[in-house]
Order: sequence, then structure tokens, then C-alpha cells
Amino acid sequence: LHMSDLEKRLGMRLCQRGRAGFALTDEGREVLRAGEAVLVAIEGFRSEVNLLHQQLRGDLNIGIVNNLVTQPKMRITQALKGLRAQGSGVRINISMSKPGEIERGLLVGRLHVGALPLITPLSGLEYSLLYEERSYLYCSREHPLFERADAVSDEELGKADAVVPSYRMTAEAIGLHQRLNVAASATDREGIAFLILTGSYIGFLPDHYAALWVDNGLMAPLSPDRLFFDARLAVATRKGRRQNLILEHFLDALQHTR
Repeated sequence: LHMSDLEKRLGMRLCQRGRAGFALTDEGREVLRAGEAVLVAIEGFRSEVNLLHQQLRGDLNIGIVNNLVTQPKMRITQALKGLRAQGSGVRINISMSKPGEIERGLLVGRLHVGALPLITPLSGLEYSLLYEERSYLYCSREHPLFERADAVSDEELGKADAVVPSYRMTAEAIGLHQRLNVAASATDREGIAFLILTGSYIGFLPDHYAALWVDNGLMAPLSPDRLFFDARLAVATRKGRRQNLILEHFLDALQHTR
């Protein structure tokens, strides 16, 4: 109903919808682009007014890669807590996204800040190291390798079905995954955990994310002395961005949270 009303007000068809599915028309894509530009401009206006009054009022749009909430250092959580304590005029909007989606959101101005793996830095973004996390190769209690998890041979690894991520990885992570017998893929780490817990697959997970299952005896790392890789996670913002008092307070809080 809202879409039909908007089409009547604008005098153009914005999308095709029906049994065949949903798709934007050429006019719809242009209206979407223009609408996003308007929203970015409004937020820029709010930021400039904030600077005049030195009061925090407006939105913080932050994109976060999935499954960081179990990170024990909790720097993002503490920074958001500190930002909220500045006043009720701040509205925090969090989107859980893939790294590529976070980068696109930052570049077009839809997101103010993102937390994502630091793999291939983009020239249009600025990065600051946030965390370092270690990932191990896990199997579930139902898997045949569980009972001898501490000393798994390369031959056994090559025979075990594995789930691999479909997102970007570091060269070190790619090298370890190439040693596995790929039988499934997942778009995020939660999907990898789902398949590991079936007892049919092995796969890499960050230690902080797998900790709950390990502590409950539902997962075990395989040969943890040699089958692991480290990854850096960073906070990213767009280069040349307008000054934004809310964003600056959040970034400052991150720097003072260890």
C-alpha cells in the first residue's frame, strides 16, 4: 500500500511485483539512489548543527560483521555504552552484514562506521585495528574425529568432509582451507557452526565464537597446536567524510576502550 501510494504521488512505476517476484524499474533505481542521497544530506545537516551546539543528536549507523558479540574484549559494546551515556538524543542503528556490504555502505554514506576483517583495504576507507582473533578447526561431539581431536593426521583431514566460508579470507586462511575436503560452504560463521554441529563436517571458527560449545563438550578443536590462523579485525570509516560529532565520540570511545 505504501509503495502504491508513493508511485501515485511521484507519477511513475517504481517496481514490478507479483507472482514473478519483485524487481525495481529503471525509475525505481533512480528514485532509490536519490532517496539515499537525501538521507545522507539530512544526516550531514544534523552533524553540522551538532557541531554548532556541541550536543549529540542524530543517528549512528554502524555495520558489524556477524558473530563479534562473543569477542571477550567487548570494545564495541563498551564504546556504544559510552555513546549512549552522552544523552538520549543519539539513535544507534546496527546492521549485521558481510564485509563487502559494510564497505559499500561506508563508501556511499549509508553507514558511518563499520567493523570488519582487515583483508584487502580499500583506498577510499580508513582503518584502525580493533581486534585480533584466532580461528581453530573444529568438529562436533558426533564426529568420528572427536575422540582423537588432539592428534589428527593430514590423511584423516583429507578424508573428512569440511565446510568452508564463501567470504574473503587471508592468504594464510586460504592455505589451510585448501588442505580440506570441501563438501559444503556457508556465507557466514553461524552457517559454518550449524554444519559443524550436525556431526558431518569439520570447519574453522573463531575461538571466542566456538567457546560455548567447547565448554559444554559439544565441539573440540582438531590438532590446535598446528591447525589455526589469526585474523585482524578493524574499524573502518570513509576518507574525507564530513565531521560528525556522534561518530567522533564513538571513535574516541573505541580508542580508550581496551
